[in-house]
Amino acid sequence: MPTRFGLATREVDGDWRDYMEQLASLEGAPPVKLRTTVTEEHPKTILSFNQSPDVPFDRSVNAYRGCEHGCVYCFARPTHAYHDLSPGLDFETRLFAKPNAAELLRATLAKPKYRCKPISMGTNTDPYQPIEARYRITRSVLEVCLDARHPVTITTKSDRVLADLDLLAQLAERRLVAVAVSVTSLDPKLSGKLEPRAAAPAKRLLALQKLVESGVPVHCSVSPIIPAITDEFMEEIVQRVAAIGVGSVGWIPLRLPHEVAPLFREWLAVHFPERGDKVMSIVRSIRGGRDNDPDFFTRMKPSGVWADLFRARFRLACKRAGIGKEKFELDCTQFRSPAVGGQMRLL
Repeated sequence: MPTRFGLATREVDGDWRDYMEQLASLEGAPPVKLRTTVTEEHPKTILSFNQSPDVPFDRSVNAYRGCEHGCVYCFARPTHAYHDLSPGLDFETRLFAKPNAAELLRATLAKPKYRCKPISMGTNTDPYQPIEARYRITRSVLEVCLDARHPVTITTKSDRVLADLDLLAQLAERRLVAVAVSVTSLDPKLSGKLEPRAAAPAKRLLALQKLVESGVPVHCSVSPIIPAITDEFMEEIVQRVAAIGVGSVGWIPLRLPHEVAPLFREWLAVHFPERGDKVMSIVRSIRGGRDNDPDFFTRMKPSGVWADLFRARFRLACKRAGIGKEKFELDCTQFRSPAVGGQMRLL
């Protein structure tokens, strides 16, 4: 594996839960439970800006680094290598939380030169991963957005988003929020292998339904589409979410940047050895012969026969279900400078 940043050598972690259970059984001991550790960090800024032509937002808030969900395909895994940590096991178990995120955001929004555009959450790691139940950082950020009348979008694969339904409903009344929930498959066993600590598919569908019933604009992201593994669920997912009133759906192909590719290959070898070569062959065919396409303008737009087939299938599924990609026009005109340090807001 190529060495990046400060690590002299790096070994692939792969599916560490299976590995630890196998190791324990060989030694005659009960399975080892690996524990999550959380390091609190206090950055000086919380709002990140980007100029990527491939994403529909230019600013984001990431409350956490690393993610307990443990999705083997997660494109954010390589970010742990920036800190000389493993994109495999460390990414899932050595997490970082930013408890002063809301305070930093409030100070940023109060600056005279700040100009309002929607803030995205969940663009790197999930804002509703399990540790959110303890830290409540995402909720505190939403409270700032509500106070400042600032639009925000959320992407998650957790039904924990419902814990903030009260805030989301208030934001929705003012056209200040849209929520995207990722549904990868409808098979809980497969989901347990792909996304070991994420919410089961049924819980995500229920979360979508509850959000719709509360008047929160929602989008279902059928992603990632993993050829010969999850693409079989594409049509049924579209049909199921359309039936509960979701007005927007989309799909995103599998991305395997840097260390994610060998991790995913090992996962295939463990869980789908009979079709691993086929999966990777299709992946390369839609990525110009590579495991991953990192280039602007093309990284989110796969090409080739298989990519065209997925597009055609998805388009037909949406037509049959009577669902499209509803546009959520969030309102930036209501923005007001938030109160800072207990001071009253100047009107």
